[in-house]
Parts: sequence; structure tokens; C-alpha cells
Amino acid sequence: MTRAVPELLSILDLEQLEENLFRGRSPQVGWQRVFGGQVIGQALVAATRTVPTDRPPHSLHGYFLLPGDPAIPIIYEVERIRDGRSFTTRRVKAIQHGHAIFTLSASFQSVEEGLSHQMPMPNVPRPEDLPDEDELRKTILPHLPEGIRRYYERERPIELRPVSFDRRVRPGETREPIFNVWIRATSALPDDPSVHQSVLAYASDMTLLDTSLVAHGRSVLDGTILPASLDHALWFHRPFRADQWLLYAQDSPFSGGGRGFSRGLIFTQAGELVASVAQEGMIRIKRPKE
Repeated sequence: MTRAVPELLSILDLEQLEENLFRGRSPQVGWQRVFGGQVIGQALVAATRTVPTDRPPHSLHGYFLLPGDPAIPIIYEVERIRDGRSFTTRRVKAIQHGHAIFTLSASFQSVEEGLSHQMPMPNVPRPEDLPDEDELRKTILPHLPEGIRRYYERERPIELRPVSFDRRVRPGETREPIFNVWIRATSALPDDPSVHQSVLAYASDMTLLDTSLVAHGRSVLDGTILPASLDHALWFHRPFRADQWLLYAQDSPFSGGGRGFSRGLIFTQAGELVASVAQEGMIRIKRPKE
């Protein structure tokens, strides 16, 4: 197991202070602000711990209000909105320096049968047919811009295996706003389904905002953009394991007004749709003095 996965599990294992009050910490890795996926995952953990284990989450909707400070803990305050016969609703407020930095609404449902259909998985290469991390370091990373190369060289709890590196190798080219990437935890996770849900919530904030820049030949990693997630929505459809390969198929229907909107469908290797994601984020062009 890599060091990054135990660290992520530790980050997601919140300290309970009171019945509806939890405390989370951030990894001390020199970031200027807390990664949005971390706050989403921790808020989901806080909400989940106030709900019976036989009622898993099926959707969450969050708004990022202020940048998180990684130097101090984050307090998560859970409000028990509703406990119905089939559905449970929770609202979570993440607090730092006396202010809300993030709010989350999450809905939980008892498992039941119903009508079923899904969109098909895109026809893309399988993860085993794409460069692994060792091959990536030897053949592709030397040709990438320095900022992007540093990102992929860093030890991470989530492995990313993009279907294509064309936009990384040839930045500046405009393309259809689509980005497909295989994702999984870099080592095995506990069997608890809530762990896999919170890890996927964490990972779902990775690469999604960047998809809104594909059509403009830019990236959040190239230093020309001021990026920030504004809101985030995630729907869980079926059980899954976040330590097995999942295809994150993303597109961006619109950008404008300094904002980009992106969507994602998450599939197992067998083609089962297990989750859907939507996000709007700030994609301001950086001015010379910024």
C-alpha cells in the first residue's frame, strides 16, 4: 500500500466532537488552499455518520464558499433535516475561522428495486492497454510542460490513467471538450461501502473542471488560468469499488462569463454506470500581475 492511501483514509476518518459535530484535518503538503475533493469527501463522511448504515447516500450537492486553509482543522456541523420512511436528508456546513467555507446537502435512501436503464460506456481503450505509471515516467512525462510533469510525478492516493495525452503533449490545440480518464485508488481499500463512496467523492473533483478548458487549448495546470470549483453534485447509482478501475467520462457543454460547466459519468470496467457528476467552476484567465 502506498503512503498516500493510508493518509487519505486518515484524512477521511473524522474526529467526532459531539453528536452532530466533527473535525477534519488537511494533509500538510504545502498547498495554499484545501483541495475541493477533500472537503466534499469529509462532508459526506460527516453526514453518513449520522445515518443508519442500511441507508446509503444516493446524491449530494455542495457549494464552495471560501478557500479552505490547510493549516487548521475544518469543523463539520451536521443538521438532521429529515428522517423519513425511505429517505434521509442531511445538511452539512464546513467551518473555518468562524465562517462557512462549504455547504453540502446529501440524501440517503433505503435500498429498493425499480425500473432500470443507463447510458452506454464510451468505446475507449482499457486501462491495461494504456501506459502505466512506470511507462508514463519514461516515455510521456519528459515531453510534458514542467507544471503538468510535476503533477503526474507526485505520489497520489488516486491513480489517473488518461485515455489520451495529446492535449498534454501538444498544449494550445483546441479540441472537442471531452476527457476520458481511468481512475482508481492506488492500493486496496477496506470493504466498507461508505469508504468507497467518500473516496469517489474525493476523486470526483479531480480533472472535471479541467475538462471545461479542453476546447480552449488550456489547462488548470499550465499556469495561465485561475481555477476554483464553485459547486459540485454527485449521484451514486450502484455499488462499486473505488480501488478497481473506473472510467471517468467527462464533457463540458458550456463555458462563459469566467465559468466552465462540466459533467461526468463513472463506469466500471464491465460498463456499469455507477455514478454521475456535474460541476461549475471559475476559469478566469490570469492577468500578468496575478
